Amino acid sequence: MTVSAATALIAPPDLAPGVLRIVPLGGLGEIGRNMAVFELDGKLLIVDCGVLFPEENQPGVDLILPDFSYLEDRLDDVVGLVLTHGHEDHIGAVPYLLRHKKDIPLIGSQLTLALIEAKLQEHRITPYTLTVTEGQIEQFGPFECEFVAVNHSIPDALAVFIRTTAGNVLHTGDFKMDQLPLDGRITDLRAFARLGEEGVDLLMVDSTNADVPGFTTAEREIGPVLNRLFGQVTKRIIVASFSSHIHRVQQVLDAAEAHGRFVCFAGRSMVRNMAIAAKLGYLRVPEGILVDIKNVDALPDDKVVLMSTGSQGEPMAALSRMANGDHRITVGKGDTVILASSLIPGNENAVFRVINGLLKLGADVIHKGNEKVHVSGHAAAGELLYCYNILRPRNVMPVHGETRHLIANARLAEQTGIPTENVLLTDDGSVIDLVGGVARVVGAVECGFVYVDGSSIGEITDADLKDRRILGEEGFISIVTVVNRSTGKIVSGPDIHARGFAEDDSVFDEIKPKINAALEEAVMSNKDHTVYQLQQVVRRVVGTWVNRRYRRRPMIIPVVLEA
Repeated sequence: MTVSAATALIAPPDLAPGVLRIVPLGGLGEIGRNMAVFELDGKLLIVDCGVLFPEENQPGVDLILPDFSYLEDRLDDVVGLVLTHGHEDHIGAVPYLLRHKKDIPLIGSQLTLALIEAKLQEHRITPYTLTVTEGQIEQFGPFECEFVAVNHSIPDALAVFIRTTAGNVLHTGDFKMDQLPLDGRITDLRAFARLGEEGVDLLMVDSTNADVPGFTTAEREIGPVLNRLFGQVTKRIIVASFSSHIHRVQQVLDAAEAHGRFVCFAGRSMVRNMAIAAKLGYLRVPEGILVDIKNVDALPDDKVVLMSTGSQGEPMAALSRMANGDHRITVGKGDTVILASSLIPGNENAVFRVINGLLKLGADVIHKGNEKVHVSGHAAAGELLYCYNILRPRNVMPVHGETRHLIANARLAEQTGIPTENVLLTDDGSVIDLVGGVARVVGAVECGFVYVDGSSIGEITDADLKDRRILGEEGFISIVTVVNRSTGKIVSGPDIHARGFAEDDSVFDEIKPKINAALEEAVMSNKDHTVYQLQQVVRRVVGTWVNRRYRRRPMIIPVVLEA
């Protein structure tokens, strides 16, 4: 397999006429931020534009966006943005891209566009959209796009087959091969076979479950489990899932109807998305089963099901707030919480924190580890092997996954006979050129994380996050000293104050004489010392002492004033 080193930032050559260039701006080495740019003859086509959710080592960050800097001076050349499906890691960054240019055409299925239009409405953006269905073919500049039905954990997902004069690319989006899906819409393997016969020069394929052997469990196996659990519980049931998992919500509605329970949607995105799904006919809502959250307390506990957001431990989501006791719904002894979702890598600690909080409140917590209450939406290794054998692509580029997933997917491709040199393991920012059936990594562009922090977009840097981690984990120490430069004597201080380091500032009494001695020595040895140099003297003295004495590395802010 060919491995790119995007971190080297080897500048790619100018794009030659008739060559197709592919630049992934997210989704490689991570679960989220999925985005790829295709360029041919001066025109650009984008596939997906998603967000990545922050981990615990990124305090204060709300979302992480793809780096749009590669596109910023080329937005007039963009002929369209294809959205493969409606999950946040594929559509969540669209509002931030459209802030740069509002009239970029959005292309996707009915449900996908309905979800993004609702999101854009909150950003006061009215998009240009084109609704497409499986089998439809549309021309966008030099790119002819044919859309193929694929099965995923959200309805209306599409793969896109991009025909160009330089070669054909199949981008699967997220998919699996559930042969008995709830909505009857399977991954169209007949279309895959036909495209394989036509010729797939580059296959960009979902890698999330490439390291899972066998086949992904069918979605309909969850229904009987939920039905059994609903029959056993005598108090309230709270089910947490992704706010876009319409199939899972349908199964909850069906189980609630079977057991005479009412359902309440908790969480703004859950309420919004399910209203859209019901309006468009993707969700069947039994008559009279829904109740407003304001009326839940008036119902008997054994008649209530809450369908909630927060399955990934998001701090502001409904379930997390219930676990913390700051939600209008109080969780108590005998209530049952069902986490009907998988763990996104990086969210483990947050989810376990919510589970522990719910258990402390007396609730029973059921999750994928102790009951079959979730199945993945991604193809496992057996399904991927089928795809490779059906499509017989000339080149393969695993996408959508952490490094371990990408490597596992690459090995599957090689097992089916695809030459090692034709399997491209790439990073975000890698530049791949395709022409004449040959795909090669030719360089890389800068492609960093763009952090959304409140109303701030891209202003927070990795250095800022490092400071936040230090403040949160190690504490803060400030030292204020006044020095008479002419005599070299300490006029006042040092006054030392700490936060998050020690409860009593008296612990610093033993270091104060050392600070004074170091400052006096520095001033007397060199009358031309700058204030900054004197502050560095204080920083070194305090930092060395704290590290040796307490094995801590707090943020140290020295202030030296001259009298």
